[in-house]
Amino acid sequence: MSSNRIRLVILFGGRSAEHEVSCVSARHVVAATDTRKYEIELMGITKEGCWVQVAQRSQNPTVEPNELPTDLQAVGTPIDPLVYLTSFASKQPASSAQPQGIDYKTGDGDTVTPNIEETPTIVVMPVLHGPMGEDGTVQGLLELVDVPYVGCGVLASAACMDKVMTKTVLSANGIPHTRFRSIRISTSTDGTSTAHSEAKATTSLDNDQELHSQAVSAVECLGLPLFVKPANMGSSIGISKASTLKEVKKAVSLAANYDRVIILEEAVNAREIEISVMGNQAYLTSIPGEIVPGAEFYTYDDKYEDGAELLIPSPLSVDEIRTVQSLAVSACRALQVEGLARVDFLYEDGRNGRGSRGWFVNELNTMPGFTPISMYPKLWDATGISYTELIDRLIGLAFERYLNKRRHTRIGR
Repeated sequence: MSSNRIRLVILFGGRSAEHEVSCVSARHVVAATDTRKYEIELMGITKEGCWVQVAQRSQNPTVEPNELPTDLQAVGTPIDPLVYLTSFASKQPASSAQPQGIDYKTGDGDTVTPNIEETPTIVVMPVLHGPMGEDGTVQGLLELVDVPYVGCGVLASAACMDKVMTKTVLSANGIPHTRFRSIRISTSTDGTSTAHSEAKATTSLDNDQELHSQAVSAVECLGLPLFVKPANMGSSIGISKASTLKEVKKAVSLAANYDRVIILEEAVNAREIEISVMGNQAYLTSIPGEIVPGAEFYTYDDKYEDGAELLIPSPLSVDEIRTVQSLAVSACRALQVEGLARVDFLYEDGRNGRGSRGWFVNELNTMPGFTPISMYPKLWDATGISYTELIDRLIGLAFERYLNKRRHTRIGR
């Protein structure tokens, strides 16, 4: 066992509805991490928002992965995250020896060794899914503490989490996406609605007439059926497929439990294709995978209870693969993705009764699931990058981003 390991803080749990998914993801990150290179610290966030230092027995290097619990629990000694992270960031690893540096691969596959004097001794991997974790809030805290962390920065995290903002940015960059409308839940009804399909509206669930008006407007624009989703949520939580006006209003009420911004999207008869991406400025893309939902659409149970069929690789032609990989890179550049993302597509290929409009970017997930059945690590494994190597590369990209940002940050005049 090397005595000069990098301290890796795995942050998991969180206050969102995806808390349990995060706990399972974190367990598998712990199991796959190379403990010869990294000294693991476990930091949890409870559902109530309390930050805790989790007992270390779960990450003992002598414990075999199959001996670990099914998931980790955000249970432990309450801590102040700013004090906790700052104290670690100012320390050498447990051995008090300077680490030897870390070799990492950039998005285009080049191997780089940072200057030993520049290399931080700590890196955070926020394995947090959904609001208050994946949406730029925790990323902002880590920026304030000035520690490197895996994944996107504040702007990209926030923009990709918000489905309305994602589509707005994609539209501005000429990247295809499905038509949509959005409703902002408010206590007032003084907002206005414009005529085009991407208009925002202000309404109140307490005002049935206003809600009815906005629902009718969305149906007239998008047709039926349509999908109703919380703008800021993942894992298909709070999503409904509505086939009648009454169902649209009911779906808006459900989605409003998770977010005050609701997005309504046209339903398309399309294949569901996903691409894993990693990199900061140069991006590496995985082979595409395809989801064949077991339900009417790709639900939470489909994702995490093996309800869907996953085709890896997806049966696409060489030209189709090149097109979707190129679109994935374009979407990541438009939204300033760094580190990693899973880019989800809808594909109308004109076959089996499907439409023929081609590719649509559906959404970007900046901290996708890391469970054994999650598409992000499975696609990389099928592409030739193992789970352990994937974690290593993502940590390397975190260092690359951190060091590059420091070189372009000037304090004072």
